[in-house]
Amino acid sequence: MDLSSMREEYVNQGLRRKDLDDNPIKQFEKWFEQAMSADLIEPNAMSLATVGEDMMPSIRTVLLKFFDESGFVFFSNYESVKAKQLEQNPKAAIHFAWLGLERQVKIEGVIERISSTKSLKYFLSRPKGSQIGAWVSQQSQVISSRSVLEAKFNEIKSKFVKGEIPFPSFWGGYILKPQKIEFWQGAKHRLHDRFVYTLKEDNKWQIDRLAP
Repeated sequence: MDLSSMREEYVNQGLRRKDLDDNPIKQFEKWFEQAMSADLIEPNAMSLATVGEDMMPSIRTVLLKFFDESGFVFFSNYESVKAKQLEQNPKAAIHFAWLGLERQVKIEGVIERISSTKSLKYFLSRPKGSQIGAWVSQQSQVISSRSVLEAKFNEIKSKFVKGEIPFPSFWGGYILKPQKIEFWQGAKHRLHDRFVYTLKEDNKWQIDRLAP
């Protein structure tokens, strides 16, 4: 299938340095709020790229659940492929594609697990079905059919029908601590605007414009 004729002309007027906050987290928060206001589908959905010891990149979509000056938090099974890759190489990148706003954000940094206390707090805030789901799925493992999942779900549901769902020790949160954050804004004639914030040794952010 030849896709070379596909074209999408960007109409946004672009992004200027004067429009940017000196703090990339505050700039991200501004854009994130605008993405929510634009009614984009799951604006907190982000691609997470990891590389294990075999040096083969792997990417998948996860959901951002919290962010502040410390970093960006998501949750996973600690026995999944991404978890094993992060053990081997605790560096990763996340990417937000807010195409309805002609925007992208790319964030690179180091990753570590958050505390079990914080993971438990989030786990308890999840719907019961999602709590059970964390117990059911041996994430990334081969299974014979969907009926295996459904049978396991019903088993766990019946087991804890009269009580709280216990917190699984093999599940929890990760935080990506950013070292680079790039904001990309589509503009006319493919002259897109790109600004990258780089964390320096003095913990201050350097802002540079990149060629599109």
